[in-house]
Parts: sequence; structure tokens; C-alpha cells
Amino acid sequence: MAFSCNGFLMFALVSLVMSSLLVAPAAGNFYQDFDLTWGNNRAKIFQGGQLLSLSLDRVSGSGFQSKKEYLFGRIDMQLKLVAGNSAGTVTAYYLSSQGPTHDEIDFEFLGNLSGDPYILHTNVFTQGKGNREQQFYLWFDPTRNFHTYSIIWKPQHIIFVVDNIPIRVFKNAEQIGVPFPKSQPMKIYSSLWNADDWATRGGLVKTDWSKAPFTAYYRNFKVTASNAAWGTNSAWETNELDAHGRRRLRWVQKYFMIYNYCTDLKRFPQGAPPECRRSRFL
Repeated sequence: MAFSCNGFLMFALVSLVMSSLLVAPAAGNFYQDFDLTWGNNRAKIFQGGQLLSLSLDRVSGSGFQSKKEYLFGRIDMQLKLVAGNSAGTVTAYYLSSQGPTHDEIDFEFLGNLSGDPYILHTNVFTQGKGNREQQFYLWFDPTRNFHTYSIIWKPQHIIFVVDNIPIRVFKNAEQIGVPFPKSQPMKIYSSLWNADDWATRGGLVKTDWSKAPFTAYYRNFKVTASNAAWGTNSAWETNELDAHGRRRLRWVQKYFMIYNYCTDLKRFPQGAPPECRRSRFL
């Protein structure tokens, strides 16, 4: 009887594991999904296409881009950022179309002196115009372990997500005359480059090249197309933020937001941009 029970339990466990593997979205392969676009051997793919690294030295940075374009969906990527003194460096991870009226959805990680936090810089461009920056400190050290940075891009909104916690929502406000990125397919890009003229304390802190090469790592890339099942019960991925998502968003914006273009009265003396004038546009 004990053997039969244990056998049943083992069968149930194996069945559960197999079923979870069947429904779990598979991570992409960097060899199949991306091209290394610049930086020569400073950009590398290894572990059979499961890990990618970008490096920066005094000569050059490096970058990659997706082979495919995407129009709506959820983009997930795990990053481990440049450790130690990363002042002057920028690790950019973003979606973008091409041309003077391009659309773009940005994550940019601004390096800092050892012991000081990274700044996560976000922006949304529509028809070639950006100037919609929000910046955050993170509630963890992004250089010690991999963390998941996601863009949920729907016709109704764009949600920036860190470890499945929403940090920013940019809603479609076309009804009040604000363009929204919805017609231009975008590729996924990432680059590691030197921006010590502005990246750290407005350019006051320069890159310490004695610490080079600087290296960032990527893994577990995944795209969930907008017309596919999301594979999750989070209602805010397909519609609006639910109560739990709104609480998490408020927590991040209360304790970790350090810049919001909507409240920069010196920059917009005539009043905040129209999408900022309603509390529901965050």
C-alpha cells in the first residue's frame, strides 16, 4: 500500500512538473533571436545561446538588436548590470522603430560610483518626440544578481515592470491630442556605452578606465505576442492595473521615484504636458 501511494505521488509530481513545462513560455535563444551589431568581440553569446554579454572599454562599447520587429506584446529580459564603479557608463535596453518620426520605449541604467545606486531612466518617444522621462532608484542591487525588466506594450498603455512590479504606466491619451506608439513595429536593442558627459551627476563624475572592461550580462529573453495567451492571472497585463498592481505602483513611485517630468515646473513653466494633467496618466 505504501509503495502504491508513493508511486501515485511520484506520478502526480512528475505530471505536475511536465504540465508546468508545457505551459511555461520558453526563453529565447540569443543566436536565433539577435544580431551582435557593433563592438566587435566586446559583444559575446555563449552557453549555447542562453547568455549574452556586452562590454565597454576605452576603445568602444558594444550592442545587439533583435532580428524581428514587434507590434505590441510583452518583452522580458533578465539583466545583471556592470558591477563596481560604473560611473559614466550607460546600459540601454529599449524598443525602437527607425527614422525621424520613430517611436521608442526606453530602459536606461545610469552607472554610478561604487556604493551609490544605479539610476533607472525611462522614457517614451512618439513620432520622434520624447521628453517624457521618469527616473527611479531600485530597491535592490542590480549588479549582484539577474533581475527581470519588462515592457508591456498594448494599444491602451505601456507598462514598465521590474521583477513583475509595475513602476510606470504611460496610457494612450490620443483623445486629448497626445500621440501614442501604436503603428510602427519596433525592434529590441541594447547597448553598453560611455556617456560620462552626462550620465553620472550631470557629467561631474567621469568614467574610470582603470576599471575597464565594464560588462553587463543578459539571459532569459522572452516575447509574448499580444495575440497570444499571457500565461498569467495578472489582469493589468491585458487591461488596467488591478488593485494589487496599483498599490505596488504607488509604493515604487512614493519611495523610489527621483524624477518625474510631469512635476518639473522649471522645465514646463507654462504647465505640465497634457498627459500629465490627469492623475490617471502616470
